[in-house]
Amino acid sequence: MERPAIEVADIFRRYGPAWREHQRGHLSLGQLKVMTAIERCRTAALGGHVLRCDGCGTVQVSYNSCRNRHCPKCQAAAAQRWLQEREADLLPVEYFHVVFTLPAQVAAVAYQNKALVYGLLFDVAAEVLQVIASDPKHLGARIGATLVLHTWGSALTHHPHVHGIVPGGGFSADGSRWIACRRGFFLPVRVLSRLFRRRFLEELLAAHADGRFQFHGELDALADRLAFRRWTAPLRKSEWVV
Repeated sequence: MERPAIEVADIFRRYGPAWREHQRGHLSLGQLKVMTAIERCRTAALGGHVLRCDGCGTVQVSYNSCRNRHCPKCQAAAAQRWLQEREADLLPVEYFHVVFTLPAQVAAVAYQNKALVYGLLFDVAAEVLQVIASDPKHLGARIGATLVLHTWGSALTHHPHVHGIVPGGGFSADGSRWIACRRGFFLPVRVLSRLFRRRFLEELLAAHADGRFQFHGELDALADRLAFRRWTAPLRKSEWVV
């Protein structure tokens, strides 16, 4: 694989110190550790080993990897393996790409409650696809999907969304036959978006009622049940991107 001209590590090494100073008090220990790991990955800072050819005597120094799961350099090979494994799963049918995105207000809550909200995002996205696809008015089939969470957007800011790779069809309710969707059309986006919005807000309210959220700083007031309900009210009328 050809090495890019500029890597994330290069950017971190050049601008990281000033950025960390500017963000002092706003970065978690985990975030700081990730940046440090990426900056030091495959450099002398992590040590290394020497390879020597017995034939020609050529010596090559290989520095150790950080092995951090956020490091694009370390995870490149793993990503390629994952893609190859998913390609082996593909059926000989048309596939569709569906993306479920959280509004910015919900993303702010997710930032302080990552495991909870990301889990809901997976669960609700899968449920919405299955419910709409099983409706005889649309596809009337039991479908499968591969869902992948992205927490960053193209601008490398917090932007949680789930990508779904979905085959264009599924099995009938009794499993006896394959039901294909119309060519070039999977499910109505507006219907998916409305159900996604309703179900996600229902799950947010249920999680809040169970005391599963933690709020800090500017969001601290949302710990109150009535304040949280008022906060969700505008979200019921806004467009959720699917």
